[in-house]
Amino acid sequence: MTTALPSEWHPTSWRGFPALQQPEWPDESAVDVVLKQLRDLPPLVFAGEARDLMSQLAAVSRGEAFLLQAGDCAESFESMGAVDIREKLRVILQMAVVLTYAGGVPTVKVGRIAGQFAKPRSSETETQGGVELPSFRGHIVNDIGFDPESRVPRPERLLEAYNRSASTLNLLRAFTRGGFADLRRVHAWNKEFVADSPQGQRYEEMAKGIDNALRFMEAIGIDTYSDSRLHESELFTSHEALLLGYEEALTRQDSLTGDWYDCSAHMVWIGERTRDLDGAHLEFFRGIKNPVGCKVGPTATPEDVLALCEALNPDRIPGRLTLITRLGAERVGGLLPPMLTAVRDAGHPVVWACDPMHGNTFTSNSGRKTRHLEDVAAEIDGFFAAHRSVGTWPGGIHLELTGDDVTECIGGSTEIADDDLDIRYETMCDPRLNGRQSLDLAFRVAELLHL
Repeated sequence: MTTALPSEWHPTSWRGFPALQQPEWPDESAVDVVLKQLRDLPPLVFAGEARDLMSQLAAVSRGEAFLLQAGDCAESFESMGAVDIREKLRVILQMAVVLTYAGGVPTVKVGRIAGQFAKPRSSETETQGGVELPSFRGHIVNDIGFDPESRVPRPERLLEAYNRSASTLNLLRAFTRGGFADLRRVHAWNKEFVADSPQGQRYEEMAKGIDNALRFMEAIGIDTYSDSRLHESELFTSHEALLLGYEEALTRQDSLTGDWYDCSAHMVWIGERTRDLDGAHLEFFRGIKNPVGCKVGPTATPEDVLALCEALNPDRIPGRLTLITRLGAERVGGLLPPMLTAVRDAGHPVVWACDPMHGNTFTSNSGRKTRHLEDVAAEIDGFFAAHRSVGTWPGGIHLELTGDDVTECIGGSTEIADDDLDIRYETMCDPRLNGRQSLDLAFRVAELLHL
């Protein structure tokens, strides 16, 4: 099925393997100059933080916590202001409170943020009005404008991606530690959502339950106004580690352990298009000590999934590997149980997360690429049902969302229809849930956790 991987590993060893989805830079010497600059810059995150996330994901793998991984499809250099970041964080915090209360276990929060700039593409080129140009590959590579100048890959964008990620991380740390993540504040936002939602009665009982829990803590003497655990939160960062030169340049050797960590994010993942067992991405990922993820689509067999587990986590370290399934609402019930059974029986302590977005994308009558919230929810339903059928833990969800009031996905309590998509269709790539749709989905997942 796969060739044996060499025992020696170095951050550069991926260069001896086929690397898919890499840009065709017009001047490789200019890329080398930029990568040297990146190697000399400070890490964006630290090895100790990645180990903290690994520990929390280990709890998820044991059924003691739940993973919420969410954020932009593709971050934009143009929309990374403080308000944009704050509103995205706000939605993630709101969802986490609902999921934590319903599940009775901690929610591990991992953002698709501060680095989600590269996008794999199904075609090297795209055509509009009879004009063919190179595909847009994310702001870390080129620009979305449909003209020859915009679509030229420019290596200086790698440096801008680093700088944007650094400023985003600084702001996230300030928000999560500076009172914005206070439990009472977040719960008040959820109560406003419930009061204003057409589904409000459905969710009101859960909102009241959180109120009662806060009052109970106060009644038994817990000072809910001074306990830092109720005023601060922890958000880890993640992205698809697509551009291997960039990831290599930000890989550092930990001074405490001697291990190598990709310090571009706390967690990185391999996409469905680059999970080739003999490919460069698998080679790079097998050597870094971060918690890592791998997308698993409908073409994967149980044998493929086992091979991924052996390549990425041969020592069976809990929390090291998250398998993110993206199977589609209609196929999850048939495809997922054999995967779960094979991995369980082989003793691999993986985190199973459901990406219900990518397998449910379609082109609407208006010509827009979209997703229906009911299909997204249906795949999550099937994900939970599959786990219950084989006795494993449905460890988390992986969503593309924004805090902005966009109209990119159909459905939800505000009943966005096909004709509404053009009102605020702003994504650079795939359609995202807006804030209200995200909260709708969180309450529905909470009901599954509460069963």
